[in-house]
Amino acid sequence: MSKIPVYLMPGLAASTSIFERIKLPEADFEIYLLEWEIPLDNETLLDYAKRIAAKIKHPDPVLIGVSFGGILVQEMARFIQAKKVIIISSVKSNLEFPRRFKLAKTTKAYKLIPMSLLMNLENLAKFSFGETINKRLELYEKFLSVRDIRYLQWSVEQVILWDRTVVDKNVIHIHGDADDVFPIKYIKDCIVVKGGTHIMILNKYKWLNENLPEIILRTK
Repeated sequence: MSKIPVYLMPGLAASTSIFERIKLPEADFEIYLLEWEIPLDNETLLDYAKRIAAKIKHPDPVLIGVSFGGILVQEMARFIQAKKVIIISSVKSNLEFPRRFKLAKTTKAYKLIPMSLLMNLENLAKFSFGETINKRLELYEKFLSVRDIRYLQWSVEQVILWDRTVVDKNVIHIHGDADDVFPIKYIKDCIVVKGGTHIMILNKYKWLNENLPEIILRTK
């Protein structure tokens, strides 16, 4: 039996190093890492998703996305036939956004965020990973490698303005009950990881390594 190709997409501004602790049985799975690219001028999320989807070189891959990466892989699945779409610490539609996201969209407050502030590593870490992170700048440096102002401005806008309201019932959602970016109280129909924060891809990797193989292979 050939190995199942598993493509991993990191969260907003994050590098592929956030997946360094994710290990799947090599006899059954082959992991491929996707990276953020600088958006083109006036590029929509859908166009961006199509561009990244073109990098998928295998039929029926498994797509796994974290946070904003989870939003992106759902849009990528419009362009390729995926075996499974799994999102971690993310949302299945904008109906699962917290109130502050909805308020930011209504008031257009997101346009007032000085992107230069997000160039500061600690600010970017709080924005991308949540408030519960440890203050370890060397880790931020390692995990948050995309610090291009145009990319950050585009990403924040794409998240806030994401227009999906109908959930794809085939998407598998893994979410921590201590996520402070996308609080669990707004999330429906997910696999709950106790104690999982918005960065559980880093600190709940043992749970993920133990459970992802079965989640990928299950028929329903």
